[in-house]
Amino acid sequence: MNAWNKFWKWYENKILGSIIIIAIIQFIQIPHMIWNADIMLEAGIVSRIHPVIDWFLYGVDLIEIVSIVNVGMIMYSLLKKRMAKKNQVIVNIS
Repeated sequence: MNAWNKFWKWYENKILGSIIIIAIIQFIQIPHMIWNADIMLEAGIVSRIHPVIDWFLYGVDLIEIVSIVNVGMIMYSLLKKRMAKKNQVIVNIS
């Protein structure tokens, strides 16, 4: 078994953990959305209180990259598994 197949076998066993990571990233988005709305409305209730807080809440956008890559890997893994099952059915019919 080559390294690529070993990786996907390991990853398929860890899909629940991947979904938990995605959920955490999505929950982190809630304060970010409130902060962003505050900036757009220029209310100043949450935003512009302290530059460090603004930097962290702005930086949450970069965390989304992990979520996007993770979703892509889950989709690829599930499609790969589905294609393997389909090929197995075709082989069994023949």
